[in-house]
Amino acid sequence: MTEAESSLKAGQDRGRQLGLPYAGALRPQEAYLLMQAGAKLIDVRTQAELYWVGQVPGAAWVEWNGYPGGTLNQDFVAQLARAAGKDETIMFLCRSGGRSHMAAAVATQAGWKNCYNVLEGFEGDRDPSQHRGGMNGWKVAGLPWVQG
Repeated sequence: MTEAESSLKAGQDRGRQLGLPYAGALRPQEAYLLMQAGAKLIDVRTQAELYWVGQVPGAAWVEWNGYPGGTLNQDFVAQLARAAGKDETIMFLCRSGGRSHMAAAVATQAGWKNCYNVLEGFEGDRDPSQHRGGMNGWKVAGLPWVQG
C-alpha cells in the first residue's frame, strides 16, 4: 500500500468513526500526499483570505461564502462542477475545518462520490491566546503555501 493509499484509508476510517456524511476526514499531511497523487484540493475560503493569509499552490478555489458579509455562495455547486468531476477525489480546505466540513457535505449531497474534509484547515485551531496559525493546520505542518 502506498503512502497516498494509506492516507486515504486513514481518512475513510476517521470519517466512519466520526459518523461523517461524506467519504472521510484527512489531516493536512494526508491531504498533501493525496494531492500529489492526483486528488483535487478545493479551497473554500474567501478571496480576501487567499490573498492576505495565504494559499496552497495548485488548489482550486470555490468560495463557500463571500467577504464582506459572509453571504453564502448560491452558485457553490455550479462552480464546483466546473472545478472538479463527480468521480474525482476532492478535498475541501478552509481556515480551520468548519466551512470545508459543510462544503464536503453539500458536495456529497449533490452527487460527488469522494469528498473529504481537511481537518485543522489552513490556519488551524486557536491557541490559548485565541490566535490561529501556531498550533496545527496546513501552514504549521510545513506544507507548501504562498502569500499575496
